[in-house]
Amino acid sequence: MNFLAHLYLSKNNNNILIGNFIADAVKGNKFKNYPTEIKAGILLHREIDNYTDTHSTVRKSKRRLHERYNHYDGVIIDILYDHYLAKNWSNYSEIPLNVYAKNVYSFLDKNVDLFPAKIQKILPYMIQYNWLEAYASIEGIEQILKGMNKRTKGISKMDLAIEDLKLYYNELEDDFTSFFKDLEQFTEEKTTLLLSI
Repeated sequence: MNFLAHLYLSKNNNNILIGNFIADAVKGNKFKNYPTEIKAGILLHREIDNYTDTHSTVRKSKRRLHERYNHYDGVIIDILYDHYLAKNWSNYSEIPLNVYAKNVYSFLDKNVDLFPAKIQKILPYMIQYNWLEAYASIEGIEQILKGMNKRTKGISKMDLAIEDLKLYYNELEDDFTSFFKDLEQFTEEKTTLLLSI
């Protein structure tokens, strides 16, 4: 899953949210350097990623893209799934997405000193280009995919994935809706477990 899903799945625990947000930049056992709840958020992020990568429905989604994008299929599905979460946000949260995004940006900005350097560099772009709300529109997803393609120097061809989104739009949305129910339950159980350790 991408940024929006990881943030959403942190629910109302701000320290879990911080850990979940910075996790990709915290390598190996460096998570041990953080306070208990942030550490739990980092580990939760890893658990979510592992659960997502091995889930049969996600694998079905990836198969639709694999021939064209090879090992980038998983990254693309993460982004496209965030689109469906943003688009259907009112099914998951009573807080409107624009309000949620502003609150999250403000909170992350206030805590930026806790973040690894890589995440400190990303956050201003995330806020400036309002990534969390951008996920909700086809145009926003297209810009995000173009940006990701630039980061791979064009090797990933991720900018073309907007065509696949349009081609498989309903099928991918069905995949996401089915999978996300499982993921929410898994995350709730795993969060409780990690906070009890």
